[in-house]
Amino acid sequence: MQKQLLAAGLLFNALPALAETPVLTVLTYDSFTSEWGPGPAIEKAFEASCACDLQFIPSGDGAALLARVQLEGAASDADIVLGLDTSLTSAAAATQLFAPHGKNPTVNLPVEFTDPLFLPFDWGWFAFVFDKTKTAEAPKSFESLAASDLKIVIQDPRSSTPGLGLLLWVKAAYGDRAPEIWTALADNIVTVTPGWSEAYGLFLEGEADMVLSYTTSPAYHLIAESDDTKSAAIFDEGHYMQIEVAGKLAATDQPELADKFLDFMLTEAFQSVIPQTNWMYPAVTPAVGLPEGFDTFKPAKSLLLGPEDALATRHAALGEWQAALAR
Repeated sequence: MQKQLLAAGLLFNALPALAETPVLTVLTYDSFTSEWGPGPAIEKAFEASCACDLQFIPSGDGAALLARVQLEGAASDADIVLGLDTSLTSAAAATQLFAPHGKNPTVNLPVEFTDPLFLPFDWGWFAFVFDKTKTAEAPKSFESLAASDLKIVIQDPRSSTPGLGLLLWVKAAYGDRAPEIWTALADNIVTVTPGWSEAYGLFLEGEADMVLSYTTSPAYHLIAESDDTKSAAIFDEGHYMQIEVAGKLAATDQPELADKFLDFMLTEAFQSVIPQTNWMYPAVTPAVGLPEGFDTFKPAKSLLLGPEDALATRHAALGEWQAALAR
């Protein structure tokens, strides 16, 4: 009986310890948490050092993350939002829902990056990806794409960061001529999907000749599938950059653990996972370097609006896009 009471007592005492395992909740986009995305490996690596439970909450594509945070406000269950980009950071900062990170990290980006609320974890160039066996000659500009009979799939800028990036790309490249470019492109657009995954899936199924993606997308097919038939069209006017970021919510009940994750995000353990799971350039180049194919499609000119300019441009660019597609 004494042994039974002792065992029961030990079990009772152990229960609070189990219940008190801290949980860090990270709101992110769907592809990040997929079995082939970086989420599973990052979860395993972080949990090995944090004595915590890291939980990812998938919520559509990148732009949908901000909409969810705005809707939930301080009542959000998330501690960190991972997957916004610099086209959204000014709007995110305006919510006053994010806390300063207080860090001064060293990152490897093509442009200078400083933001008190958000830290970068990867970056890339947008590009239209095509199959070389089906498209013999790729367009070299938006104008030549519009003049062709090629069919493209793009993402909705209201829910997708690539979709929003495309609007800013056209605006940065053509300025006041952007409405003219969209009117010319309207006939090429097969469909507009909520996010990147749906669009890329349609392209792979043969529903379109080209899809809005990244210059590094062909590297995925080369490395993961030994398939060198995919390529990225390089445009003379330059390519728009995407810098993806993460930020800590001010209402988090795990501020120290959230800070620990943001520190971890820029370590080798996190950054080395990015190239061959998220298929983007890491914010900090891993010691092993970059995979094969990452240097194949590098535009000569990079385009990027600052966060405030992106916010100021967004509304007008969206209106131009909607007007052209409504005709």
